[in-house]
Amino acid sequence: MKMSTKCRYGLRALTDLAYYGRAGHVPLHQIAKRQEISLKYLEQEFAVLRKAGIVRSVKGAQGGYMLARDPEQITMAELVEILEGDLSVVDISSDAGLLTSLRRCVNDYVWNPLNKQIAETLNQITLADLAAEFDSQQQSDTMYYI
Repeated sequence: MKMSTKCRYGLRALTDLAYYGRAGHVPLHQIAKRQEISLKYLEQEFAVLRKAGIVRSVKGAQGGYMLARDPEQITMAELVEILEGDLSVVDISSDAGLLTSLRRCVNDYVWNPLNKQIAETLNQITLADLAAEFDSQQQSDTMYYI
């Protein structure tokens, strides 16, 4: 399973926004520059995120974006679902009567537990967690030599 560029870039941009936007809104061109992502691409992604209620836009020359909710309330599961779509590894027929016993066996012992594990993991990580981890890495990357 591979996440699309849309999802990977979106998570990077939102983590950047959560980190740098603590004091207010952040112009999209700054996020694009820091993350080395096309501004046009981010404009499209942020339009989707705005419609989903994740970000709010601030109009004007000094405008930008800010999170619409507290980053502790935004889970990776929610973001990945908005950016990527369904989190399931494979589509499993909801009509168990149509499944052969072998297909049911594979679903019960492989796909369903895997889908459940992915959802649990992504639900445990918030945007605040990701921003805090980024902050921690920024602190450890800053080394002073005398």
